[in-house]
Amino acid sequence: MSRRPSLTGSSATADQVAVRRHNLSLVLGHLRRHGDRSRARVAEETGLNKATVSSLVAELVERGLVSEGEAERGGVGRPAQAVGLDGRHLVALGAEINIDYLSVLALDLRGELVAERRVALDTAGMEPTRVLGELARVVREVLDGLDGRSRPVGLTVAVPGLVETATGTVFDAPNLRWQRTAAVAQLCADLDAPDYPVTLDNEANLAAVAELAARADAPPDDLLLLTGGAGVGGGMVAGGRLLRGGQGFAGEVGHMRVERAGTRCGCGRTGCWETVVGLHTLLRLAADEGDPVRDPARDLVQRLDELRGRAAAGDTRTLAALTEVADWLTVGAGILVNVLNPQVLVLGGYFAALGPWFAEALEAGLQQEVFAPGSGGCRVEMSTLGFSAAVRGGALQALSVVFDDPTRAGLAPPAPTTDDLATGATR
Repeated sequence: MSRRPSLTGSSATADQVAVRRHNLSLVLGHLRRHGDRSRARVAEETGLNKATVSSLVAELVERGLVSEGEAERGGVGRPAQAVGLDGRHLVALGAEINIDYLSVLALDLRGELVAERRVALDTAGMEPTRVLGELARVVREVLDGLDGRSRPVGLTVAVPGLVETATGTVFDAPNLRWQRTAAVAQLCADLDAPDYPVTLDNEANLAAVAELAARADAPPDDLLLLTGGAGVGGGMVAGGRLLRGGQGFAGEVGHMRVERAGTRCGCGRTGCWETVVGLHTLLRLAADEGDPVRDPARDLVQRLDELRGRAAAGDTRTLAALTEVADWLTVGAGILVNVLNPQVLVLGGYFAALGPWFAEALEAGLQQEVFAPGSGGCRVEMSTLGFSAAVRGGALQALSVVFDDPTRAGLAPPAPTTDDLATGATR
């Protein structure tokens, strides 16, 4: 009778390390999703035994990722001490390079806002090296303003356009006028080779990540985010997962051709959707050149506040501009809803800032544009994240490194043990 060979030496050690890493991630993620819990409750809800959970929690506390909370009450007997995520030691950074501004945001391990800074900047009129240098300066300002105990675990940079995440290269961002720009390499040089990972992603994808997190209590399986800026980006979630496409270029909905004989787009084509619904088009329709709302040196939120005030006051030119953009917004959104059939269509960016003038027209228009009855069950929602969606999504993505593998962050780990294997630690 043959016996199954046992793992010995380096193989056994590697297996122990892998199992423990998995279980550390399991416990940390459980606390993230469900909040503070006693060790006994974590064991019950995850299927791990109590001794294993106690050992895992001890390591997470030592790493500075988990801390003791208040006693958990309501049960029989002595109240158990609850443990929860510790937001004091680590921060994750999100940054965004957009046409009219740079933005940097920091979240702690609990996903709570620690710092945020947005700087008005006409990035399209500047060389990429100068823009990236300015972004590095804002990142340093944010970090310098944090409690010295908070260590960055990662930085994710959002850019409106096609990006090669693996190489950190902006492949093509027409509105920024960037092509084949090694953004991550340049930014790392400007940050003096930081000891945390720096990555790059599309701004609409990251905004969609943030929108899903904002709906964590009841996340939709299928969501379409349309984020309005100088261009239009699309973040698409299908089956609960971000849809990136074969080469990671999915979501460039702003370059759907909706008007064959229309205006020339920054991408070189004519009649792209963003030429009729992009922010610059709205501002051009609503105000003459030299009007404060068209000044890229002013903060974008202030400019949109001014435009919203004019619309609320009944300014005919502003209302006519909003009506024209809303009509074209419905045309493009109808195409996408017919193709994707999302449960939720979220308007973000400037579309959300001016939502009261878009939502009603869009909901009514989708009833006519979408072939399926009742707009295919799609409901329209306004983002509540403002212009922080992409940077928040970037910070959340940077945080995923810690939750995927808690051994990659925090303080020095204790010596590895065989507890996990000996006690049946996996589910």
